[in-house]
Amino acid sequence: MSDNDGKKTLGVRGGGPRSGNVKQSFSHGRTKNVVVETKRKRIVKPKPGAAAPSPGGAKPGTPGAGSKRPAGISDEEMERRMKALAAAKERESEEAAQREAEAREREEEKQRRREEAEAKEREQREAEERARAKADEEERKKREEADAAKQAAAAAAAPPVEDQQTRQPKQAPRGKAPERDQRGDDGRGRGKGRDDGGRRSGKLTLNQALSGGEGGRQKSMAAMKRKQERARQKAMGGAQEREKVVRDVQVPEAIVVSELANRMAERVGDVVKALMNNGMMVTQNQSIDADTAELIVEEFGHRIVRVSDSDVEDVIDSVEDKDADLQPRPPVITIMGHVDHGKTSLLDAIRDAKVVAGEAGGITQHIGAYQVTTDSGSTLSFLDTPGHAAFTSMRARGAQVTDIVVLVVAADDSVMPQTIEAINHAKAAKVPMIVAINKMDKHEANPDKVRTELLQHEVIVEAMSGDVQDVEVSAQTGQGLDELLEAIALQAEILELKANPNRAAEGAVIEAQLDVGRGPVATVLVQRGTLKQGDIFVVGEQYGKVRALINDRGERVQEAGPSVPVEVLGLNGTPEAGDVLNVVKSEGQAREIAEYREKAAKEKRAAAGAGTTLEQLLAQAKENENVKELPILVKADVQGSAEAIVQAMEKIGNEEVRVRVLHSGVGAITESDIGLAEASGAPVIGFNVRANAPARNSANQKGVEIRYYSVIYDLVDDVKAAASGLLGAEIRENFIGYAEIREVFKVTGVGKVAGCLVTEGVARRSAGVRLLRDDVVIHEGTLKTLKRFKDEVSEVQSGQECGMAFENYDDIRQGDVIEIFEREEVERNLD
Repeated sequence: MSDNDGKKTLGVRGGGPRSGNVKQSFSHGRTKNVVVETKRKRIVKPKPGAAAPSPGGAKPGTPGAGSKRPAGISDEEMERRMKALAAAKERESEEAAQREAEAREREEEKQRRREEAEAKEREQREAEERARAKADEEERKKREEADAAKQAAAAAAAPPVEDQQTRQPKQAPRGKAPERDQRGDDGRGRGKGRDDGGRRSGKLTLNQALSGGEGGRQKSMAAMKRKQERARQKAMGGAQEREKVVRDVQVPEAIVVSELANRMAERVGDVVKALMNNGMMVTQNQSIDADTAELIVEEFGHRIVRVSDSDVEDVIDSVEDKDADLQPRPPVITIMGHVDHGKTSLLDAIRDAKVVAGEAGGITQHIGAYQVTTDSGSTLSFLDTPGHAAFTSMRARGAQVTDIVVLVVAADDSVMPQTIEAINHAKAAKVPMIVAINKMDKHEANPDKVRTELLQHEVIVEAMSGDVQDVEVSAQTGQGLDELLEAIALQAEILELKANPNRAAEGAVIEAQLDVGRGPVATVLVQRGTLKQGDIFVVGEQYGKVRALINDRGERVQEAGPSVPVEVLGLNGTPEAGDVLNVVKSEGQAREIAEYREKAAKEKRAAAGAGTTLEQLLAQAKENENVKELPILVKADVQGSAEAIVQAMEKIGNEEVRVRVLHSGVGAITESDIGLAEASGAPVIGFNVRANAPARNSANQKGVEIRYYSVIYDLVDDVKAAASGLLGAEIRENFIGYAEIREVFKVTGVGKVAGCLVTEGVARRSAGVRLLRDDVVIHEGTLKTLKRFKDEVSEVQSGQECGMAFENYDDIRQGDVIEIFEREEVERNLD
C-alpha cells in the first residue's frame, strides 16, 4: 500500500503545483502522512493593445476607457460598473439637495416662531407700559389733589401775606412733581415704575408680580416694613435712635445660651459673638454658669437678677386670702379609732351605704373620702381611716387635713392601742375631738368604763366635767346618730370654717392608685380655691392637666370647691399620698416644678449614701455579716397600702434576721417585677392586685413565687413566718442523769473503762456526757460503750451500776462525776 493509502492527492486545478509531505502526530502514538500542494499565484498579463489610452479620451464607462480597468475584467462588466457608479452619484446629489431644502425650511420656521414670540412679548410690554403709565397718571392726580387739599387747609390757617411770600419758594419744588413723574415715565433709567426713592409707583399688576418686576430678588415683608418705618421717621424730622429697653433678666445657677438671649430679647448670634469675644467658644445649645451669664447681661446693658433652682416654686400662689373673699365651707371630719370598733359601719349608717361589706376581711384598708348632706341641709365631708396598726401614716395624714376628729371607741372593748394612737394624732394636729362610744346595742356595753379610761390619756369628756363632747351611738340600730351630727355641726359652727373659692385650687392627696383603664388616679381633698376640669396642676413630683373629676358617688363633675373630695384623672405619674396639689398657670411651669422636685429628691437620696466612708461601709458589712435577709417585692392597689405594707415589713425581724423590701409600687404585677424578683431570689407579694398574662408566664418559666393577699393581717403573718424560717434553731440541753466513777479498769482493745454508779436520773448510750473533776468540766464528748455486766445496753436507770468508756478520751479517775445530757433543737419564732 502506498503512503497516501490509495487516496487522491490534495490539490487545486490549474497551474503547476508544488507538493510536499506533512507528518501529523495523534494520541496513543498514532501518526499519519499527508500530502500538501502549494498553488502558485496566477499573474494575468494585459493584451498588447490595451496598455495605451485612446487619443480621443474616451468617456468612462465606454469600452475605450480601459486605462483604469482592473485586470481580468471584461468590457461589459466595466460598462455595468460605470453605470452603477453614475447612478449612485446622481442619487447622492439628489439626497444632498433634499437635505438642504429641509434645513432651509426648518430655519424659516424657527425664524417665524421667534418673530411671533418677539411680537407677542413686545405687545405685552407695551400693554404693561400703558397700564403703568395710566397708574402713574392716576397716582399723580391723587397727589396733586392731596397737595391742593393741604394747601387749602394751610391757607385757611395761614399767617399774614408776608409769611406766605416767605414760604413761597419752599413750595416751588412741590410743583415739579408731575415733571419728575413724567420723566420717570419717559426715561426709565432708574427702573420702570419707580420714583427717585426707589419705591414702586403705581399699582402692582399681576404680570409684574409673576415676572418679578425688575428681575431681581424681591424684598421680604419685614424689609418693606423697615423701609416704611425709616421713611416715616425721615418725614417726621430725621431718623431717631430707638431707645434701648433695659430688662431685669433672671439667671439661675446654669442657663442655656439661647434661653439667656430670649430673656434679654437679644439675637442669639449676638450673644454667642459676645461670649466668643470673652474667650468662650460655645453654641446656642450649651449651658453657661451664672457668673458668665452676669458678664454677658451687663455687657448688653440689662440688669441681672440672680435666682436659685428652688425659686421655680415661687410661681405657686401662696398669698393669704382677704377676709372679704372668704366664704363658709363644709367641715372635714375624720373618723379614727381602733380596728373593728365600727368606724366604717358608723359612717355607713350616716351615709346609708354599705362600704364595709366591700372591704376584704371586713376591715378598712384604704382611706375613704365621702360627702354627706344632713337632714338640716348642711354638708359634711368625712374621711374614713383604717384602724389596723400598719396604717399609722394613713391616720396621721387624715388628722393633718381634717377639721374635727370623731374618735370611735367600742363600748364593749374600751380603749385599745390604736385608740391611743388616734388620740395622739389628733393632739399633734391640734384639732378638736368628739368621742363616739359605739356598739351601745350590746349587753356588755359599758360607756362609763370608756370615759374613765379616756381620762388616763387626758381626754376629759363633758360627762366628766370636761370640754370634749361624747355621744353614745349604735351603728346597727341607728341610736344616737342625730345627736352625733348635731355635735359635729355645733363644733363646726364654733370653728367658723371659711375658705376662698375664687382662687387657684390647693388640696391634699388622700390616696393615689394606678388604675388599668384610667391611669394614675389621685383622691384629692380640695382645701382652698376651686379645682376645675382643664386646670394644670403640680402635685409632689408629678404634674398634669385635670382630665376628669369624679365625686364620691362615681359621678363626673366639672369643678370641686373647698372641702370637697374628688378623684382627679390626668396625672403623668402616681403621686405619693400626702402630697400637696397646686394649680399653676401653664404646663411649662408645672413641668419645671415637678422636674426640680424630682431632681431634689434624687440628690437627697444620693446624699444619704454618699456621706458614708469606707470604714463605715466595712463596719456595716461586718455587722450585717451574720444577719440573714428575706427579700420581697411588694405591689399594692393604692399608694397608702403600699406604704403601710413597707412600714409593717420594716418592723419584722431582730438582730439575726430582717425583711428587705426590694421594690414597692402601685399597679399590676408586670414582667419587669418578675425579672427583678428572679435576680434577687425574692417572692412577689400582690396586695389587691394581680399579675398580667406575660408576668404569669414569665414567673412560671423562671420559678418566681407570686402570692396574692387582700387582708393585711394574713400578709404580715405569712412574711413573719417566712422570716422565722431563716432563724437558726435554738439548742437546749436537758440534764437526764449523773453517775459517779467508783473504779477504773483497763480492758484490752477498749482502753480505760469506768465502773460507775448512776446516782441520779438515767444514763443513755446516745446521750452526750461531760466529765467533772472537783466540779470543773475537763471533758465533753460522747460514750463509746455502755455496759451492764457484760451486755451492751441502751440505758441504765438510777441506782444501778454500769461500765462506761469515753470516745477518744482515757484520762478518767476514781471519784470523777459524769454528767449525762441530751440536746434538743427548738424552733424560734419572731415575736
